[in-house]
Amino acid sequence: MTISRRSLLAAGATGTLALTAGCIDVVLGNGPLEFDSDRVAPTDGALEAAGYEESGVNNDAIERTVELPGGVERDVRAGIWRSVYTKAVDYLGGTHEGAAFAAVSIPGMTVAGRSLNPLDDMSNKELLERFLSEVPSDNGDIRNIRHDESFGLDILGDGREVDLFVGESDLEGETVDIEIKLTSFDHDGDLLVILGTYPRMLTAESANVEELMESVEHPVES
Repeated sequence: MTISRRSLLAAGATGTLALTAGCIDVVLGNGPLEFDSDRVAPTDGALEAAGYEESGVNNDAIERTVELPGGVERDVRAGIWRSVYTKAVDYLGGTHEGAAFAAVSIPGMTVAGRSLNPLDDMSNKELLERFLSEVPSDNGDIRNIRHDESFGLDILGDGREVDLFVGESDLEGETVDIEIKLTSFDHDGDLLVILGTYPRMLTAESANVEELMESVEHPVES
């Protein structure tokens, strides 16, 4: 049976999961527990104003085996949304796909009051290491990443802390400083991870990434 994260209620010592639709799935039941997230993405207007184009929108699944209360093992399947955007920018004497933005949503995955989401306790630095590969760029691998500062933005109706990281990459035989802005927070039952990268020399892209962050919608209306 497919179990929506929105219909899960903590059950008690019996080890059952009560659903709002009235269906009951026993922890010892067959088949994986399934959770789905809602897509998060910047608005079309903000993307157009910043000059970013869609690179890919994917709804993928990750699977893992978890141990529930009582020592019972169950397979868990989580649907994750990834929305990625890129921008061609001029620097170092050429045009490169040097700026990128990604918005990721991961379902809360809570069963009987316990979170099964392995990302829940990760810091923004750890989430950066986990999701930086989602962001395409003509820049090579980013190394020597360090935290520079934290600041606040108004995102989805609340103040959110954004971390600015700085790293180094190679392009056209030169070392380029790369800025990465990342924020993560819970919203409507999903964990959202939103990040943007760009060459540090392109100060206009810093403002563009912040505007994209502030524009995100969750869930995205179809």
